[in-house]
Amino acid sequence: MKNTERGFTLLEVLTVAVVIGVLTAIAVPSWQTHVLRTRRSEATAALLDLQRAQDRYFGIHARYAPAAQLDSAPPGGLGLHELTPLGAYRLELNTAADGLGFLASATAVPSSGQAGDERCARFTIDHLGQRRATDASGIERSADCWR
Repeated sequence: MKNTERGFTLLEVLTVAVVIGVLTAIAVPSWQTHVLRTRRSEATAALLDLQRAQDRYFGIHARYAPAAQLDSAPPGGLGLHELTPLGAYRLELNTAADGLGFLASATAVPSSGQAGDERCARFTIDHLGQRRATDASGIERSADCWR
């Protein structure tokens, strides 16, 4: 009499489990890195929007807007929000006392998933359009982060 029942042996099940584990161990960190890199564009886009808003404000008022006018509606303010659209970055604006210069920065919000991006922890742009980025240790990473 032949045994026609088919099933998986313990060795086959363990082999499949090991293969799935290895693929997961490779794929998950790669995916997380990809997501961090993709979200960096949220910071750079927000800073470029802030720079354009500051240029419009300067054209009307002959000075750059102070931080207090970040979220005020134009023409009296910049009409922007402190948080980027997905809430991953917080914008900060520092304007020179004479109103003739500014430095804007975007820093990852601690409660967002972006806070784990140690390679590009802080982005900045100034009134001259100079773009900079630093890692969590303060080391210059502009070439990597402003792509």
